[in-house]
Amino acid sequence: MKPRIAVVTLAVCTALAPLAGCGSGTSARESSPSPGEPTTAGASRTPAPGKGSEDPDDINGDGHRDLVVPVIVGGGGATDERVGVVYGSAKGLDPSTRTVYGRDDLGLPAPGRQLQSPKGSLSTADLTTADLDGDGFPDFVTTVQGAMTSDNNITAPRTLPYITWGGPGGPTAKTAATPVQLPQCATTLGVQSVVRGDFDADGHHDLAGFAYNQSSLVVMYGPFSRSGVPARTDTSLPWSDGDLTADAIAPSGTPRATSLLMHAVSDGEQSGNTLYTARKGAQLSAQGKELRSGNAHAFGDFDGDGRRDVAVGDDGSRNDEPGYESEPGDVDGSLAVYPGAGGAPVTYRLPEAPKSARTQYGPGGYVSADPDGDGRDGILVATYQGATLIDGTRRTTVPREGPAAEDGTRIPAKWRHARPAGAADFDGDGTDELVLNWGADAKFGTYGERPTRWWITDGTTPANKATFTTTDFAPRSS
Repeated sequence: MKPRIAVVTLAVCTALAPLAGCGSGTSARESSPSPGEPTTAGASRTPAPGKGSEDPDDINGDGHRDLVVPVIVGGGGATDERVGVVYGSAKGLDPSTRTVYGRDDLGLPAPGRQLQSPKGSLSTADLTTADLDGDGFPDFVTTVQGAMTSDNNITAPRTLPYITWGGPGGPTAKTAATPVQLPQCATTLGVQSVVRGDFDADGHHDLAGFAYNQSSLVVMYGPFSRSGVPARTDTSLPWSDGDLTADAIAPSGTPRATSLLMHAVSDGEQSGNTLYTARKGAQLSAQGKELRSGNAHAFGDFDGDGRRDVAVGDDGSRNDEPGYESEPGDVDGSLAVYPGAGGAPVTYRLPEAPKSARTQYGPGGYVSADPDGDGRDGILVATYQGATLIDGTRRTTVPREGPAAEDGTRIPAKWRHARPAGAADFDGDGTDELVLNWGADAKFGTYGERPTRWWITDGTTPANKATFTTTDFAPRSS
């Protein structure tokens, strides 16, 4: 069986083969930059301090959304990663205005001895941003694995979320990060798959995660005190073996209820999904709605009726065991949009994958985006040739490509396409820019991990509003 899709961390040695030069008899050289290829970001500038914002992705509170990216330090051995923030402005994202954070910069405790990660390593997969104390500046919430412990016949690293409190210049480690105070039933082993939301639409940011001892889903409602205590906690929702995705908090700060999607554990096959509906003034519904199978999903207003919908569908990955390489006809190559107003889901066919490019890992997931500013979101789906925006009956390809060679290694065309990584209105003009990324590392070609090149597009056009490489951001490895 393949590794779990949500938590793939192992290098796949055989995946290195597609990145090697082949058959030409000539050595690979660095290709010269193409018009759409990321360029050097330049020296870093300190972001201007803001006055506060209600957007959980406006890190310095200046009224413009910012982008959090992984920054890979060095190569080989254990993955050494940092978290980078590229700051937005009236002109969009400015790669020269950025901050790079390591573990010590956020005041986090050292990881457990069983983890072999370098001293300062900090992964974006372990971090979310939310304004937990309501001061107008997002806080960094980082999940840290500590020492091994046991609870409910389960032995695992104690996994706790820590808060590094935000401010006008972003989060700072003037003091040690604050551990989130969990309910008694989850204290011993902690929680995993932590996500943010506003699950009761009261305007305060909340957190949710699965209790590691398998007792329940833990929902912690804000505001949080500076000692890490939530206003209230709900443990009535069932535990499940899977991961969580929450609807987005409105960047305007207008309170809206953010529903919660539970995606069942996957071994490559398209697995099930359960939707826990959020309602204003109430806790998340304990009666989950079963949705179709699919490893890709996105929340948005896809029909333009002002209500939040959810899209679930095929991400192209497959279980590689004999007899499990295919999916049922109603799952294979399709996605379904479940309307927020209720009613039957609307099914769309996905762009067909070229046979020569298919892999058992699939091209990637979905992103909600409104690049034309009409108030109706499209679904940006990953393909083996880049990305395609599905907006009602319209389909627009959004291709970006990495170089033909990097670091002396030739890269075949099938491994050069960029993947969709997000979408947001970074310049405040009412339309979303699309975020695509690419990396030469074999993990990117198979799983989408370790990207280094980034494109911030001008909508679905061939033009870019910003391009950068995060290798320019990387500090020395520690």
